[in-house]
Amino acid sequence: MSYYEPLVYIVPPEEDGWTLKTVLRNKMHISRKLLSRLKLTEKGITVNGARRYVNVPVHAGDRIEVRMLQEQSEHIVPQPIPLCILHEDDHLLIVNKEAGAIVHPTHGHYINTIANAVVHYWRQKGENYRFRPVHRLDQETSGVLAIAKNPFAHQYISEQMQACRVLKEYVALVHGTVAQDEGTIDAPIGRDPLKPHLRIVTETGRTAVTHFVVEQRYKEATIVRLRPETGRTHQIRVHMKHLGHPLVGDKLYGPALPDTEAAGLIERHALHAARLAFTHPGSKRWVEFAAELPEDMRRLAASLNPV
Repeated sequence: MSYYEPLVYIVPPEEDGWTLKTVLRNKMHISRKLLSRLKLTEKGITVNGARRYVNVPVHAGDRIEVRMLQEQSEHIVPQPIPLCILHEDDHLLIVNKEAGAIVHPTHGHYINTIANAVVHYWRQKGENYRFRPVHRLDQETSGVLAIAKNPFAHQYISEQMQACRVLKEYVALVHGTVAQDEGTIDAPIGRDPLKPHLRIVTETGRTAVTHFVVEQRYKEATIVRLRPETGRTHQIRVHMKHLGHPLVGDKLYGPALPDTEAAGLIERHALHAARLAFTHPGSKRWVEFAAELPEDMRRLAASLNPV
C-alpha cells in the first residue's frame, strides 16, 4: 500500500493524558468519517510508530502520525488540457478556471473537463490523487477553483465552508445602474416549482445571504464585487435578479445585452470568482488566492459608457 505524507502532531505538556481520539478530533481536526476510515488502515494512525486504539491516553512528547492511502480517479480519463495553476502544495491545487470549462465529468460530459486536465497533470508528474474539488463553479463562471489532494484537506476546508469561515469573492457585471454603494441581500433561495432546474427567491427556501459593493457604474450596467455568505446553487445570479440587476449575459436568469453579445464581447454570464481565502489544512494559517479579471469581462467593461 502507498500512503500520502503523514500528518504529524507532537503532544504538548498541557494535553498529557488526553485520549488519542480527543487529540485527533480536537487538535488535528480529523472528522468522524475520516477517523473511521483511518482505523481500518494498517498504518492509518500511529503513536511513536506503533498502532494504538483511539481510546488510549497519550503523553507529552508523543508523536502522532496520520497516514491516508493514496487514491486516484480511476474513472476520469486523463487529457492533456492546459491548466492555469495559481498554487500547489502537498494538500491543495489551486487553478484559475476558464469560462466554459466544466469542473467534473457528468452525464453527457465525460471528457474536456477540469478533472480530465488535472488527472493528466498529476499523472505526468508521477503522482496519484483523487480529484476532489472543494467547491463548485458554474460552467460559465471563471476564476479561482480549489482542489484537495487528500481526504483530510477536503474535509478540513468543507467544514470551514459549512461554518461560513471561507471567504469567496466574485466580480460581476450586472444590468442597470445599482443605486446603493453597498448592501446585503438576505433572501432565501429554493427551487422554482415550474422549472426545477432553476432557483428562485422564496419564503420556503434555504437561508441565503450575499454582500455586495459597487465598483464601477456605467449607463447600461454596473460592476459589483460580491461576497456570498452562504453557498446556495446559483446564489449570486438569483440574488442579483431579485435585486433587479441580473447578470449580463445570463441566459437563465436575465436578458442579454444585445449590443454587447452581437459584437461578440462576451458569450456567457459575466461572473468571475476573483478571490478565495481560508485556513490552510496543513499550515493552519489564513491563505488567499486571487485570479485577475478575464479578458472577455475587461473587454465588455471597456465597451460601456461611464456614468
